[in-house]
Amino acid sequence: MNRDVVEAQVRAVLPLEGSFAVFLGNAEKTFVIYVDESVGTAISMFMRGVPKERPLTHDLLGHMLKAFGGKVERVVINDVHGSIFHARLILSAENELHARKVIELDARPSDSIAMATQTGAPIFVAQKVWDEVQDMSEALVEIEKRTAAEAAAAALEESGDDDMDDEGEDDDDEDDLFGDDDDDDEDDIVDEEGDEELFADLDALEDEDEDEDDDEEDDEDIFGGFGGKDDDDEGEEWKKG
Repeated sequence: MNRDVVEAQVRAVLPLEGSFAVFLGNAEKTFVIYVDESVGTAISMFMRGVPKERPLTHDLLGHMLKAFGGKVERVVINDVHGSIFHARLILSAENELHARKVIELDARPSDSIAMATQTGAPIFVAQKVWDEVQDMSEALVEIEKRTAAEAAAAALEESGDDDMDDEGEDDDDEDDLFGDDDDDDEDDIVDEEGDEELFADLDALEDEDEDEDDDEEDDEDIFGGFGGKDDDDEGEEWKKG
């Protein structure tokens, strides 16, 4: 293996339509390797430390290596033809039966990057590949700025929705505190009707009082000045005398 290499890191993994763009590089230069959707998703999950309900393919490979005393030593992107990259996966194994052994395997760059990201192994790029690939550092900076702006706008919009919800809740609280104007109008109408009924009852009572007064005057006309029971008693006593 050519030892003239440059160390690189996975700087970003961006989803595209049916694929993922993996940005590899360092402070000097960044280039892009396009990978299929499933492997791109795996690399992104390994980078963000997303837990999985069940082990995926690269998880299984990592568990198998560990079970046999092996691990990923490093990954080397060693060749490129047009847009097709090649990689070498360097493994080491050591157990009770065998001394330490280093194995170099031909592998897809996507699988190699996934395994390296899972285990934290370093990634290297052959110098001839490094010199040949196009620098995409500025494009990555623009993408990161646009992504940050979109995230900020989304957060601001969400915050605005929350404020609107709070205002709506405040309005509801005011309605609960002061009551509804329409309900107050209806209550006023009911009160007016109640007042009318009350006044009607009072008028009826006054009419009854007047009727009673008329009846008493009629009684006085009929019985004259004899008055009530006491006058009758005195009259009876006069007759006896």
